[in-house]
Amino acid sequence: MSAIASAIEACNAEKGKALSVFLTAGFPSVKNFVDLAVSVFDAGADIIEVGIPFSDPLADGTIIQQSSQSALENGVTLPHIFEFTAAVKAKCNKPIILMGYANPILHYGISRFFSDAKNAGADGLIVPDVPLEEYDGFFGEGAKNLEIVMLSTPASGAERIKQIDNMSRGFVYCVSVLGTTGARAGFSEETILSLQRTRELITKNKMLVGFGISSKQNIQQVAPHCDGVIVGSAVIKSLMQESSSQSFSNTLPLVGELKDACRNR
Repeated sequence: MSAIASAIEACNAEKGKALSVFLTAGFPSVKNFVDLAVSVFDAGADIIEVGIPFSDPLADGTIIQQSSQSALENGVTLPHIFEFTAAVKAKCNKPIILMGYANPILHYGISRFFSDAKNAGADGLIVPDVPLEEYDGFFGEGAKNLEIVMLSTPASGAERIKQIDNMSRGFVYCVSVLGTTGARAGFSEETILSLQRTRELITKNKMLVGFGISSKQNIQQVAPHCDGVIVGSAVIKSLMQESSSQSFSNTLPLVGELKDACRNR
């Protein structure tokens, strides 16, 4: 079993759900990002998704867009991200997934990217704008180095979901709702039915739900229909509101609360 799937399975074995936390690389500070990531792991995250800043993030809502722009202004590049990953891995061996768009990876060089990411200790990769039809051409041999997590959406048909499951490693990222990332008050009955349908079709991998997960109530609503949840915007928003980038005194308790909501479901 892969490192990512093993981490999720360990949570499920205790009748809980895995918590994956998205952090924009180098935000809010390049200097303290490694400390932040390690602290988020210590606070309860089972997996961290390290976001690669990009100027045109099509699937990201306002909060993550702002953090990405800030990181770019801080001078964050892919070599920085590999350094962050290696430094976090030296302190905590939980799974790290790199998440970003195709353009920066293509600009860096796909083969070079996969090699450097693997050498840094990254476990997986999510590229939201690479569809199934372009899987082989984009990931190619690199898929042997990193676990490629593919995304399903409410618009995905049954056969496509099965193909996504077959091509994914680590887990399938189930996008809960159409649109961009961002906190939501709750999920409709239609959304819950979509999650149920998707989970029934996924037989090879674990399924984590993302987009709109921001609170204990959100997690309680979707937990019966998934193996874990992904939280991004709520954590990034909390980081934006911190009075100090040193202690993360609001964000780390939030991560702890989210993890508590994942337990014993």
